[in-house]
Amino acid sequence: MTTYNDIPADMLIEALAEHLNTIKSISAPEWASYVKTGTHRERPPEQDNWWAVRSAAILRKVAFKGPIGANHMAQEFGGPRDRGVKPNRAAAGSRNIARTILQQLTEAELVKSSLNASGSVNSGKILTPEGHKLINAVAHSVRPLAEEKYPGLSNY
Repeated sequence: MTTYNDIPADMLIEALAEHLNTIKSISAPEWASYVKTGTHRERPPEQDNWWAVRSAAILRKVAFKGPIGANHMAQEFGGPRDRGVKPNRAAAGSRNIARTILQQLTEAELVKSSLNASGSVNSGKILTPEGHKLINAVAHSVRPLAEEKYPGLSNY
């Protein structure tokens, strides 16, 4: 069976975003149309479905890096901050966006709080069995397109 490890990120996130649009509890808040995604950005996103794409990317990152919290997730979506003449430095993304999306994914029962139950020192969000099933099902449905785009993928 195909897992989320087997599919390239761009194809998996695109298909997962389409599926997350159908879930009622995952929707962009009213402030999402004019908010910046981090201090390193100058303008808000131009995509209409950027909230679903970010939700899919966060779900994928929770699958790979969980347990992970909102602060670390915001650092994952950061970038270089333009400081004028001085050299650029790393800036974190918006913690409010990361926290809100993690709360919506928790409400949809795709992620849950680990509370050190996973045997690690870290506490944060991990995938639930439903989340695992969803992300693997989407990966399985994208597999033929991925093999067409990347012919060497059929070896795995």
